[in-house]
Amino acid sequence: METTSHLRDHGAVNAYLKECGSRKVLEAIANKWTCLLVDALRDGPVRFGILRRRLDGITQKSLTQTLRNMERDGMVIRTIYPTIPPRVEYELSTLGHSVVALMEGIKSWSEKHVAEIMTARERYDLRAAEEPRPVRTG
Repeated sequence: METTSHLRDHGAVNAYLKECGSRKVLEAIANKWTCLLVDALRDGPVRFGILRRRLDGITQKSLTQTLRNMERDGMVIRTIYPTIPPRVEYELSTLGHSVVALMEGIKSWSEKHVAEIMTARERYDLRAAEEPRPVRTG
Protein backbone atom coordinates (compact mmCIF):
# COMPACT_ATOMS: atom_id res chain seq x y z
CA MET A 1 0.00 0.00 0.00
CA GLU A 2 1.33 3.41 -0.94
CA THR A 3 1.33 6.12 1.68
CA THR A 4 1.42 9.82 0.99
CA SER A 5 5.02 9.98 2.25
CA HIS A 6 5.97 7.10 -0.07
CA LEU A 7 4.43 8.92 -3.03
CA ARG A 8 6.08 12.17 -2.01
CA ASP A 9 9.49 10.50 -1.74
CA HIS A 10 9.23 9.12 -5.26
CA GLY A 11 7.90 12.28 -6.89
CA ALA A 12 4.64 10.63 -7.88
CA VAL A 13 1.85 12.73 -9.33
CA ASN A 14 -1.14 12.36 -7.04
CA ALA A 15 -3.88 14.97 -6.67
CA TYR A 16 -4.56 13.76 -3.13
CA LEU A 17 -1.23 15.27 -2.05
CA LYS A 18 -1.55 18.94 -1.18
CA GLU A 19 1.79 19.84 -2.76
CA CYS A 20 1.05 18.09 -6.04
CA GLY A 21 0.84 20.39 -9.05
CA SER A 22 -2.00 18.33 -10.46
CA ARG A 23 -4.26 20.04 -7.91
CA LYS A 24 -3.68 23.32 -9.72
CA VAL A 25 -4.62 21.63 -12.99
CA LEU A 26 -7.73 20.15 -11.40
CA GLU A 27 -8.64 23.58 -10.03
CA ALA A 28 -8.21 25.10 -13.49
CA ILE A 29 -10.49 22.66 -15.29
CA ALA A 30 -13.05 22.17 -12.50
CA ASN A 31 -14.58 25.55 -13.18
CA LYS A 32 -17.98 26.08 -14.81
CA TRP A 33 -16.74 28.86 -17.07
CA THR A 34 -13.71 26.84 -18.19
CA CYS A 35 -16.00 23.92 -18.99
CA LEU A 36 -18.35 26.09 -21.02
CA LEU A 37 -15.54 27.99 -22.77
CA VAL A 38 -13.88 24.77 -23.89
CA ASP A 39 -17.17 23.72 -25.46
CA ALA A 40 -17.78 27.17 -26.98
CA LEU A 41 -14.30 27.19 -28.55
CA ARG A 42 -14.29 23.60 -29.78
CA ASP A 43 -15.15 24.45 -33.40
CA GLY A 44 -12.58 27.17 -33.98
CA PRO A 45 -11.66 30.79 -33.21
CA VAL A 46 -14.29 32.99 -31.57
CA ARG A 47 -14.28 36.68 -30.72
CA PHE A 48 -14.69 37.92 -27.15
CA GLY A 49 -18.10 39.54 -27.73
CA ILE A 50 -19.53 36.37 -29.21
CA LEU A 51 -18.25 34.35 -26.25
CA ARG A 52 -19.80 36.84 -23.84
CA ARG A 53 -23.19 36.57 -25.55
CA ARG A 54 -23.00 32.78 -25.75
CA LEU A 55 -22.13 32.31 -22.06
CA ASP A 56 -25.26 33.87 -20.64
CA GLY A 57 -24.60 35.33 -17.20
CA ILE A 58 -20.82 35.59 -17.37
CA THR A 59 -19.44 39.00 -16.48
CA GLN A 60 -16.83 40.69 -18.63
CA LYS A 61 -14.41 40.38 -15.72
CA SER A 62 -15.02 36.63 -15.28
CA LEU A 63 -14.72 35.98 -19.01
CA THR A 64 -11.48 37.96 -19.24
CA GLN A 65 -10.02 36.26 -16.17
CA THR A 66 -11.01 32.76 -17.30
CA LEU A 67 -9.62 33.29 -20.80
CA ARG A 68 -6.36 34.66 -19.36
CA ASN A 69 -6.06 31.68 -17.01
CA MET A 70 -6.73 29.27 -19.86
CA GLU A 71 -4.14 31.06 -22.01
CA ARG A 72 -1.64 30.94 -19.14
CA ASP A 73 -2.29 27.21 -18.74
CA GLY A 74 -1.67 26.65 -22.46
CA MET A 75 -5.26 25.68 -23.24
CA VAL A 76 -6.21 28.78 -25.26
CA ILE A 77 -4.45 30.74 -27.98
CA ARG A 78 -5.20 34.47 -28.17
CA THR A 79 -4.68 36.14 -31.54
CA ILE A 80 -4.72 39.91 -31.99
CA TYR A 81 -5.30 41.24 -35.52
CA PRO A 82 -3.84 44.68 -36.31
CA THR A 83 -7.09 46.35 -37.31
CA ILE A 84 -8.79 49.46 -35.99
CA PRO A 85 -10.18 48.67 -33.52
CA PRO A 86 -8.00 45.61 -32.87
CA ARG A 87 -9.79 42.29 -33.40
CA VAL A 88 -9.05 39.57 -30.87
CA GLU A 89 -9.93 35.91 -31.28
CA TYR A 90 -9.59 32.97 -28.95
CA GLU A 91 -9.19 29.35 -29.92
CA LEU A 92 -8.28 26.11 -28.23
CA SER A 93 -4.70 24.93 -28.39
CA THR A 94 -3.86 21.26 -28.89
CA LEU A 95 -3.89 20.92 -25.10
CA GLY A 96 -7.29 22.62 -24.94
CA HIS A 97 -8.68 20.28 -27.58
CA SER A 98 -7.48 17.31 -25.52
CA VAL A 99 -10.01 18.19 -22.79
CA VAL A 100 -13.02 18.74 -25.10
CA ALA A 101 -14.46 15.23 -24.66
CA LEU A 102 -14.18 15.45 -20.87
CA MET A 103 -15.88 18.86 -20.73
CA GLU A 104 -18.59 17.77 -23.18
CA GLY A 105 -19.23 14.78 -20.93
CA ILE A 106 -19.56 16.98 -17.84
CA LYS A 107 -21.81 19.45 -19.66
CA SER A 108 -24.01 16.68 -21.08
CA TRP A 109 -24.27 14.91 -17.72
CA SER A 110 -25.27 18.22 -16.08
CA GLU A 111 -27.98 18.86 -18.66
CA LYS A 112 -29.28 15.28 -18.45
CA HIS A 113 -29.51 15.21 -14.65
CA VAL A 114 -30.52 18.79 -13.80
CA ALA A 115 -34.10 17.83 -12.86
CA GLU A 116 -32.92 15.04 -10.55
CA ILE A 117 -30.39 17.29 -8.85
CA MET A 118 -32.91 20.12 -8.36
CA THR A 119 -35.48 17.70 -6.92
CA ALA A 120 -32.88 16.27 -4.53
CA ARG A 121 -31.89 19.78 -3.42
CA GLU A 122 -35.50 20.73 -2.79
CA ARG A 123 -36.08 17.57 -0.70
CA TYR A 124 -32.90 18.19 1.28
CA ASP A 125 -33.77 21.85 1.91
CA LEU A 126 -37.28 20.89 3.09
CA ARG A 127 -35.86 18.27 5.49
CA ALA A 128 -33.24 20.69 6.77
CA ALA A 129 -35.88 23.36 7.38
CA GLU A 130 -38.03 20.88 9.36
CA GLU A 131 -35.24 19.52 11.56
CA PRO A 132 -35.17 20.93 15.08
CA ARG A 133 -32.39 23.37 15.64
CA PRO A 134 -30.17 23.06 18.70
CA VAL A 135 -30.99 25.52 21.44
CA ARG A 136 -28.07 27.56 22.72
CA THR A 137 -27.99 28.61 26.30
CA GLY A 138 -25.83 31.07 28.05
